[in-house]
Amino acid sequence: MNDILTDVIGRRVAVNGERATVRFYGTVPPVAGLWLGVEWDNPERGKHDGRHEGTVYFKCSHPTGGSFVRPSKVNFGVDFLTALRNRYEDGPEECGKKEIVTIGKRPVETIGFDSVMKKQSQLSALRDISLRGCAVSCAGDKGGIAEVCPNIRVVNLSQNLLSAWEEVTDIADQLRHLEVLDLSENRLDFGPRSPAAPGTFAALKVLVLNATGATWAEVLRCAAGWPVLEELYLKSNNISISERPADVLQMVKLLDLSSNQLIDENQLFLIAYLPRLEQLILRDIGISSLHFPDAGIGCKTSMFPSLQYLVVDDNRISQWSFINELDKLQSLRSLSCLRNPLTVGSGAKTNLQFIIAKIGQLRTLNRCEILPEERRGAELDYRKAFGNEWKEAGGHQDPHKNRPNEEFLAAHPRYQSLCQKYGAPEDGELRTQQPFLLKNQLLTLKIKYPHRPDQNVLEKQLPDSMTVQKVKGLLSRLLKVPVSDLLLSYESPKMPGREIELENDQQSLQFYSVENGDCLLVRW
Repeated sequence: MNDILTDVIGRRVAVNGERATVRFYGTVPPVAGLWLGVEWDNPERGKHDGRHEGTVYFKCSHPTGGSFVRPSKVNFGVDFLTALRNRYEDGPEECGKKEIVTIGKRPVETIGFDSVMKKQSQLSALRDISLRGCAVSCAGDKGGIAEVCPNIRVVNLSQNLLSAWEEVTDIADQLRHLEVLDLSENRLDFGPRSPAAPGTFAALKVLVLNATGATWAEVLRCAAGWPVLEELYLKSNNISISERPADVLQMVKLLDLSSNQLIDENQLFLIAYLPRLEQLILRDIGISSLHFPDAGIGCKTSMFPSLQYLVVDDNRISQWSFINELDKLQSLRSLSCLRNPLTVGSGAKTNLQFIIAKIGQLRTLNRCEILPEERRGAELDYRKAFGNEWKEAGGHQDPHKNRPNEEFLAAHPRYQSLCQKYGAPEDGELRTQQPFLLKNQLLTLKIKYPHRPDQNVLEKQLPDSMTVQKVKGLLSRLLKVPVSDLLLSYESPKMPGREIELENDQQSLQFYSVENGDCLLVRW
């Protein structure tokens, strides 16, 4: 024990399954003997902030984050190979069972030694391993890992006792095929010097540094050693983006900055020119506003040129100006904005339709595919909802007189393009409807039978709230054809040559944006 305690300050330890960092070693009068002062990862586990009877022995970031414990009660961890052998050779029965862990976005199946003997014969054949929560604190004897298991490609080292980036590089330097590394919840000291020899992380593509205490400057300094990194996870590090990546992170396709509350829109602009960044995860960072200064109304920004997938769940987005700015992203195809003020509450369903209308290239919203008929309905509803405002702002059906003011265009950047796509809203569409009068909800529709040219074209008035199922029932009685045999679609004079299927029997005609003068097509 004595040789362990000669350099104990800063070491990561475990006590009864709870992880902590050693901040003090010595006596604490009047109690006899030696003590370790530790700062717990979970501050609720502690009792004080490093003070005892008025004396400050160490400092904690939380008023109840500290405790004094006897050295004999502390687990200082084991080296990498010891943990590997304990888990895959000598472990209890559960180590023979399959375990599915997720590293980044990749599910990894790890298996105990009995299965390894059947599948891979020996430790040297191991490729994907999980040592999560196995108290790994160091690499161990130099060269030992390279000799025993040189072919490992995926390593989960989350929730261990690694205390310094140097210990990580000592491990990685012996795993030359390492592609995926999860270090989550290891509180790491990255140190002031260059962290790794060239080639240590030459094959690394996925790195998870969630809740490691890493700063942005430390990430950039280490990133010089990650030449082919594609996915970087930095969740819950209290990160503030302080500088633009220069000649590093240029291959990164996915960046997760979730739960870093210090990040604001100006800091995001510092990473806006990562050339290959396709997925950006900004869940729970407290963002509420966004503005791309290089792009005017209806223009695309040069920032985030490759960004296709954006997650802004659990933020403070309450203004439509945020959504308008997203339409400026030239490659955006998928957006998740769950649990924001704009997307919760009584108007949430309508607002989601407006988001679809406002971001023209969006294909997926909140992990649901946007079907062509849904986009058409959303855009027509949006065009109708703000038609009177458009007219009051200077909008006009005559293209030569159509000059809405700048205030309207700033609030509704896509409105003009929707008018070009579907035609300007007509006065009849924009009359205030009285929802309690059935006559104000009736649609006058033509009914044709493409496969039955001998049938006469009918004209019917139907409520816009009528479901497809009820329309089929009406037609079934009229045509003496079973409901199950009927297929409905419609065409609109506003979209000549295009036919829209009414495929969901439970939806209303209004849902499909059926309007006065449209034509129902009936087949059986």
